[in-house]
Amino acid sequence: MDQLMSENQNLSRGLKNRHVQLLAIGGAIGTGLFLGSGRSIHLAGPSILFAYMITGVICFLIMRALGELLLSNLNYHSFVDFVHDYLGEAAAFITGWTYWFCWISLAMADVTAVGLYVQYWIPNIAQWVPSLVALVVLLIMNLMTVKLFGEMEFWFALIKVVAILALIIVGAFMIIKGFSTDAGVSSFTNLWSHGGWFPNGISGFILSFQMVVFAFTGIELVGLTAGETEEPERVIPKAINNIPIRIIIFYIGALAVIMSIYPWNSINPGKSPFVQVFSAVGIAATASIVNFVVLTSAASACNSGIFSTSRMVYSLAKENHAPESMKRLTYRQVPSNALVFSAIVILISVVLSYIMPEGVFVLITSISTFCFIFIWAIIVVCHLRYRKTNPELAAKSKFKMPLYPVANYTILAFIAFVLVVLALNKETRIALFVTPVWFIMLGVIYKVLKSKMKNEEDGKRNIA
Repeated sequence: MDQLMSENQNLSRGLKNRHVQLLAIGGAIGTGLFLGSGRSIHLAGPSILFAYMITGVICFLIMRALGELLLSNLNYHSFVDFVHDYLGEAAAFITGWTYWFCWISLAMADVTAVGLYVQYWIPNIAQWVPSLVALVVLLIMNLMTVKLFGEMEFWFALIKVVAILALIIVGAFMIIKGFSTDAGVSSFTNLWSHGGWFPNGISGFILSFQMVVFAFTGIELVGLTAGETEEPERVIPKAINNIPIRIIIFYIGALAVIMSIYPWNSINPGKSPFVQVFSAVGIAATASIVNFVVLTSAASACNSGIFSTSRMVYSLAKENHAPESMKRLTYRQVPSNALVFSAIVILISVVLSYIMPEGVFVLITSISTFCFIFIWAIIVVCHLRYRKTNPELAAKSKFKMPLYPVANYTILAFIAFVLVVLALNKETRIALFVTPVWFIMLGVIYKVLKSKMKNEEDGKRNIA
């Protein structure tokens, strides 16, 4: 049993450069690229490439704002710390627990998905068995050292990278050779010769942003590694600055290749485009390979969920916004109580997901997406406050957010646009109206806790 250290100990800086670089890639590449890209192509056609470019630029600017804030004070372990400094204690409480909820719901969805993907190979196994095994294994690995979390994410992300690069290389060869498929000859002209770049008009393009933004949720996870990264001043800027290159290669490159081989109207929205392309070449066990990739992608998201929720609870506990026991570290400088707490909540959620009506499950994950967008907005608002209140500190920064303050207001306008798009979709519209209930509930809890703490302090003064 690990001996607990004092509550004033800091987290270990056990994450190396390669861990953070691959963590940034993993955060930018979701399961949606492998499974859900068929639906987004069907909705927007080739214009989906422009939607990824625009959202990618916005996410890069958000990450630059996050990076500048984190590196302005190396004592910041997560964005809750700077939210407290620039927006106050109540905002830090609401932001912290909202981010915790975001990742709990994502982990819940992904650990459930692990069970479904394993059933592809072992149809007779109960879905909850591989889900439970995955959760227990990931918890044990996270409890050992933060370096093990980094190693797991490194290999999970590497599998995704290899799969996408393989698709791009194989696809490029097919296009150069003019490879014939059941949909015609592979050629870059397929991108614009089937109804142009906007075959479904501007409305299809606009509605595609819903799925594109979903694909980028979690990209800010790198911001939670600041307190556990070796040489954060060198490693974090490098990880953030490489985001545009990764988006161009992995999203735009892969989707451009797919739509050059199969015209957008020949892609089955209910099937993975990766399976379609690899099957066309005659690669055996294509479906199994893609299933393995999405299985590791889901396990990666669950792993990130366990890590991020535990670190968020740890940060909240340091601000007295979570039980005091949550800020204790093991002798390996891991927040074990926070890790176990988050894993138990994820486990309860998994059990609930089996007995819940599907509509409730969709509602929870939709609320989570709204909450992620809220977190992005908070980061940008904090950056505005930081630049206005600390001009001397900002002037010394070696990692400034470009185009301030125009970039900040552009991001906020984009977020407002996405909220309108989400309101147009009947599946996500309900979450738009339900999400304020979450924030009202957190506000009430904060008021009750503050009142309780004030009464306790007054009681101590009277006794003294």
